[in-house]
Amino acid sequence: MFIEMSEPWKMFFDGAAQQDGARAGVIFIGAGAGVIFITPEGEVLPFSFSLTECCSNNMAEYQALILGLEMAVNIKMSRLKVFRDSQLVIRQPLSLYEVKKPEFIPYHKYALKLITSLDCVTLKHVPRKENKQADALANLASTLASCSEEIKVPVCQRWVVPPLNYDIEEKEQVGVVSVYEIEKKD
Repeated sequence: MFIEMSEPWKMFFDGAAQQDGARAGVIFIGAGAGVIFITPEGEVLPFSFSLTECCSNNMAEYQALILGLEMAVNIKMSRLKVFRDSQLVIRQPLSLYEVKKPEFIPYHKYALKLITSLDCVTLKHVPRKENKQADALANLASTLASCSEEIKVPVCQRWVVPPLNYDIEEKEQVGVVSVYEIEKKD
């Protein structure tokens, strides 16, 4: 009997919370989550979520983890490698860190439930530089969430290449400054 194992999907995630005010009186004004899936074929699928509730950065991290896991469950991924540059939200589901704050317990339990509903999930801490895209998506979403009205931002990919038949005329010299003396009449 021969069983072929498919390559796992990869998921990078991040959460971000925008805050206003001094350290003692911090007011959270917007939060966002970024999730990036990489298919076994290498296709990148980015997602950005403006969170509807203001929350701390750690809560936004849990939101991002759960949103990504819910998507994985919904499309019936069998194998998933999860990456994040936050020690807390990677190590708590692995039982390496204790969940001390009571407000995180329901999110922790729900994340574990989602993880166990998939066939094979691994969680791994990565350096911040390896999670830049998810971080950018989370920060964009948290900034937009802090706005008073809904803003939809399409993110396009483009590179401008001037047409090949565009020539600079000889008279038009780039980077040259000409000074002319004008006769002065009294």
